[in-house]
Amino acid sequence: MRYTQTTLKKIEELFSEIDYTIRYEKGNFQSGSCLVENRRIAVVNRFFDTEARINCLMEILATLEFQPETLSEKSQELIEKWKRE
Repeated sequence: MRYTQTTLKKIEELFSEIDYTIRYEKGNFQSGSCLVENRRIAVVNRFFDTEARINCLMEILATLEFQPETLSEKSQELIEKWKRE
C-alpha cells in the first residue's frame, strides 16, 4: 500500500461508511478508537505524518466489526488490497 494523501482519504471514507468519525487531536496519547455516548470515534494524533496516520487507522480498522458487503466497491477493494499485503 502506498502511503499518500489519496490513500489516507480513501481510508477516511471507509471509516465514514462504517459510521466512525475520525478526529485528529493534539496531545501526548496513544491513538485508538472508542465509543463515547454511543458515538463511534477514532482518535489519531494530529502530529503523526501521513504514513503513521494510515498505519494507525488500519490498526484500528482491524479491531472493528463490520460487514464488508455493506461498503462501497472502492472500500471493498481497499480492504482486499490491504489483506493481501
